[in-house]
Amino acid sequence: MQVHRLRLVNFRQHEATEIRFEEGLTGIIGPNGSGKTTLLEALAWAVYGTKAARGTAASLRRRNAPPRARVEVETEFSLGAHRYRVSRTLHGAELYQDMDETPIANSPGAVTELLTRILGMTREEFFNTYFTGQKELTILGAMTAGERNQFLSRVLGYERLKVAQEKLKADRSAARARLQEIQSRLPSPAQLAEEEAAVNRQVKDAEQAVTRANDALRAAEGAVATIRPEWERLEVVHERVRSLESDLRVCEQRVTNARDTHRRLDRDLVEALSAQARIEELTPSVADHAELSSERLRLDALAEEMAKWREHTGQLGEVKLQLDAISSRLSQLPSAETAERFRAELATVREEYQGVDTEAQRVQTEWVRDQQDANTKLKQITDQYQDIRSQRDRLTEAGPDGVCPTCGQPLGATFNEVLDGLTRQAEDLTLNGKFYRSRIKQLQTEPKRLVALRRERDRLRSWVAELTEELGRLEGQVQEGVALARDRETLRGRLRDLETRLSQSVGTYDETRHREVLAALAAMEPARQEIERLKGIAERAVRLTTAASAAEAELSAQESALQSLHTQLGEAGWSADGAQAVRAALDAAEAERRQADRVTIEALAEARVAAVRREEMERRRQAREQDVAEAGRIERDLQLNQELDRAFSDLRTDLNDTMRPDLSELGSTFLRDLTAGRYTDFELDDDYMPTIIEDGEVQRVLSGGEEDIVSLALRLAVSQMIAERAGQPLSLLILDEIFGSLDDQRRGAVVDLLRNLGDRFPQVILITHIEAVREGFDRVIRLEYDVEHGIARVREENGHDVAA
Repeated sequence: MQVHRLRLVNFRQHEATEIRFEEGLTGIIGPNGSGKTTLLEALAWAVYGTKAARGTAASLRRRNAPPRARVEVETEFSLGAHRYRVSRTLHGAELYQDMDETPIANSPGAVTELLTRILGMTREEFFNTYFTGQKELTILGAMTAGERNQFLSRVLGYERLKVAQEKLKADRSAARARLQEIQSRLPSPAQLAEEEAAVNRQVKDAEQAVTRANDALRAAEGAVATIRPEWERLEVVHERVRSLESDLRVCEQRVTNARDTHRRLDRDLVEALSAQARIEELTPSVADHAELSSERLRLDALAEEMAKWREHTGQLGEVKLQLDAISSRLSQLPSAETAERFRAELATVREEYQGVDTEAQRVQTEWVRDQQDANTKLKQITDQYQDIRSQRDRLTEAGPDGVCPTCGQPLGATFNEVLDGLTRQAEDLTLNGKFYRSRIKQLQTEPKRLVALRRERDRLRSWVAELTEELGRLEGQVQEGVALARDRETLRGRLRDLETRLSQSVGTYDETRHREVLAALAAMEPARQEIERLKGIAERAVRLTTAASAAEAELSAQESALQSLHTQLGEAGWSADGAQAVRAALDAAEAERRQADRVTIEALAEARVAAVRREEMERRRQAREQDVAEAGRIERDLQLNQELDRAFSDLRTDLNDTMRPDLSELGSTFLRDLTAGRYTDFELDDDYMPTIIEDGEVQRVLSGGEEDIVSLALRLAVSQMIAERAGQPLSLLILDEIFGSLDDQRRGAVVDLLRNLGDRFPQVILITHIEAVREGFDRVIRLEYDVEHGIARVREENGHDVAA
């Protein structure tokens, strides 16, 4: 893996930083807190997401950045034959391959998962392989022997075998519980055989009971079959008698109906003849009815026309009054031009109000921002002052003969120079602090321009409200005028229509003659209605005469039919007592058959119950066979599980046994390179502590620098083993503050030796706050913290800013 470019936007201290990396030895130099380690954190966050960064996702945003400012890290790196570009924000991520404009993954989870597969490393393996810091170089020395063994096993991935063994243990517990459950419910073979014998006896007894019940049922059905034909014959005879009796009753009713009809027709005929005589008597009194009815229709029409003329005359007066009222109201209402002038004036005042409001908000925002900036700057200066004072106190306490509290180097002649430098920084920070305290006090009072703008905004807001209210009233009156004008046109049309109707002539109407005609017709009405009623009765006289003759003939025919039915009923030969005796014999036979049928059903039910019990016994026997088979399989699985657990234990032992020689061999190679051949071998003892072998002798006493060299060689060996296991060449190495207690000569030697390892590590990035080693780098990138703006500044050694 080789990193080509890293870009940070609003990430931690970095506002807009972009760094391009090349092959060779690159040094990133800057004081503590300037954002050096943040670059490594950003690289890991771009690849592995939030879990690779400190704190929460929200804490990644730069402190002074706007609340919705975009937070983004973008990096380009090559791996194998491909070049990748990954861009990650707080809520999204995209991964591109080989300069293609279409991403191969476009969500945070998908990008992290795909990069994990591409790199062949988890987040922990990635850190343990490519990143090395002072903490990692000294951590093994502070551990116990067991802790060192567990640490190396974990970073090399051997602890996965332990996880697998824990899974095997859980599977064994579950299998043993299942086996115990199966064994606890298995019935004994003797008990199962005894229950099967009892069920077979029950089935045999039930089958014999069914046979006996079927025999009894057949005998009862034979008796019913013998008696039923005679009963069915008697039922036919009885049905014939019932039919004759029914016909007899119907015929008797018909005779009665025929007699009633004959008498009713005689009465109706007498009534029809009387109606004809009455009509002849009343006809002269209604002779003028038709002529008077025609005259009444003509007078009704004239009366209706006169009533409409009077109604239209009244409506005409009412319409004229309404038109006068509308015209009067329209003369009092404002015109549309008046409302439009008010609307224009309101728009002008509202625009002026919006301008003043915007200006007031801008002035207030600037005031609040100035307050926040002053408070932030004062807080940063206070923190820096406390840090500088702490460093100065520790330096004073250490004295010229002590070591630097920051880098660990002896102070010596540089004591006064360093102390004066810290004093000057503290004085500068004190002056800056006084300035910002004065600035904060000055900003506590609202600006006069803001007060004046608020006063003008309130005046304009009141004016806008008054104009809005007046405009609403005017617009309502204008709408009222439009509606009144529309109503006026409608009334004018109605007025013209009424005048046209009233101009038409109306015929002469004689109201006295109208009342006389109505009185005459009312006097004739009783006689006319009686004549109409009697006409219907009189018109039936001829028809009633014919109907009376037919009714008399029907009466004679029905009486003859009644006599014939009496004769047939006497010849049927029906005996109720004989039929009752046959019915009793049939009922007794049916009762015997039903009893036999019930016994048969009960026997069959018992047989079905016995069959179900036999099926249940068969299922229980099969279930026992299945449980026995499953128990055997579980016992075999348990045996295999235990053998696999032992195999994993043996494999862990073998890996741990080979881990020390393998690490010793790789570490010796790096130690020879790092010490230019002075030390050629080192090995890990039984406590996993690295020791140097010189001329075949174990060097028990090592200086601090030698311990750091040995720890660095061991750390590089661990990284090499992880990379080889992942199938990746170890082409990138990132070292963070690794010099520790090395003196200047050792530091220079480490830098020179890292340069000589270019064939192993084409790209080495070394982060440090020590200025003395900068001459040994191929390229130097400086980081400084801009206190005034609260951001990290990145530049090349030649002084040009790297930040975009």
